[in-house]
Amino acid sequence: MDRFLSNAVNRIDAKGRVSVPAHFRSVLQKRGYGDLYALRALDSAALDVGGLDLLDRYEQRIAQEDPFLRTADDMSFFCHGDGMFLKMDQDGRITVTDFMREHTGISLEVAFVGRGTFFQMWEPDRLRIHGAEVRARLLRLRQATGTKQAGETE
Repeated sequence: MDRFLSNAVNRIDAKGRVSVPAHFRSVLQKRGYGDLYALRALDSAALDVGGLDLLDRYEQRIAQEDPFLRTADDMSFFCHGDGMFLKMDQDGRITVTDFMREHTGISLEVAFVGRGTFFQMWEPDRLRIHGAEVRARLLRLRQATGTKQAGETE
């Protein structure tokens, strides 16, 4: 399995470190990620975390923009100024920095959420609220489009 799936909540230790879930570490190893790139999510109080390919995707998108327009500058600020590299120690732990805490509200625990090709780090209560909002939006969309669930009949 080479996708980040599922979620887990881990406690931050006395030295300010949190263990990346074992199944996420396995994906990181399979993908050959030595360094991790973390970016403050644009539309939520979470960090998007992945390998250098995550940063590469943003930089490729910036390269498509006119460098003299504000959009390219804003995008660069977002992916470079709101991003950072994370180091994982030999035991699979990441130090939780003020940079991470300011945006996410993380204090005692970190919720790790798989997003396929990357994962997110959340404050657990904020994740619960966000998850409920996501499900409500999807339910409204399903109801508006009349999409049936598997096994439903008319």
